[in-house]
Amino acid sequence: MTSGNGYQWVTKIINLVFQYFSEVHSEKLPIVLWHGMGDTCCFPFSLGGVKKFLESEIGVYVKSIEIGNSITEDFKSGYLVHPNQQVEMVCADLNNDTKLSNGFNGIGFSQGGQFLRAVVQRCSSLRMSNLITLGGQHQGVFGLPNCPSLSSRTCERFRQLLNYAAYTELMQNFLVQATYWHDPLDEAKYKNSSTFLGDINNERSVNQTYVDNLKKLNNFVMVRFNKDSIVQPLDSQWFGYYKPGQDKETQGLRDSEIYIQDRLGLQEMDKQNKIAFLECEGNHLQFTKEWFRRALFPYLK
Repeated sequence: MTSGNGYQWVTKIINLVFQYFSEVHSEKLPIVLWHGMGDTCCFPFSLGGVKKFLESEIGVYVKSIEIGNSITEDFKSGYLVHPNQQVEMVCADLNNDTKLSNGFNGIGFSQGGQFLRAVVQRCSSLRMSNLITLGGQHQGVFGLPNCPSLSSRTCERFRQLLNYAAYTELMQNFLVQATYWHDPLDEAKYKNSSTFLGDINNERSVNQTYVDNLKKLNNFVMVRFNKDSIVQPLDSQWFGYYKPGQDKETQGLRDSEIYIQDRLGLQEMDKQNKIAFLECEGNHLQFTKEWFRRALFPYLK
């Protein structure tokens, strides 16, 4: 009788321990958002609305990254604060947020996608589980048509300026978009002069810390907008780009030097099914709540 009661108590304790660890394991992680060019952390019609949507639908803590001390400063940062400086600030900010200490998922919007990837690669102390990039420019851009929040004339002036002066020290330090301007007609100049993208893509040399940190992700999810009128080329959203030496034909990630030489560990991640290529039929960052629920919630819940 005593032996039977003892067995029941042991079984009960095992079940309670199993239940505890199951609940801990299934706990939904907080979410960190990083906006793109011409946007801010908190506009209710953009990331402020996304933040509210995620909090309501998933019921987790959502942090929308703000650079500076006001929405105005945050807006300007998308053009005028070097990504290296932004990444350093965000790394410190996220490390100081105790609500993120047990891990979190990240969602980067447009240029916020490659910036958030840089956070993963450079901030070893953070624990990001899944990284989702929406319309990110992982291999850079070679054109700025219809850039958000600016007139078409201003976009054209930006493009012309970048075409002629993107790799000068002045432009690399002054204009955010110059730091991920990728001229396929002069790959050597791009690799040697890019102060942000060339570094985080391990174009000049392999930073093993970047490789190791990126491989810690459970999933790296890239969303391409098939009717995007802003990002050129579209393939950059899936880590592809123009074939070197011309700006007409593109190639996918798996045909790129970065993948073939496995300079970021992406080949290994791909073999482990850690990379997902998703599509959305809208223009740049144009998606419905229904699409978001169906396509992205599996990586957030």
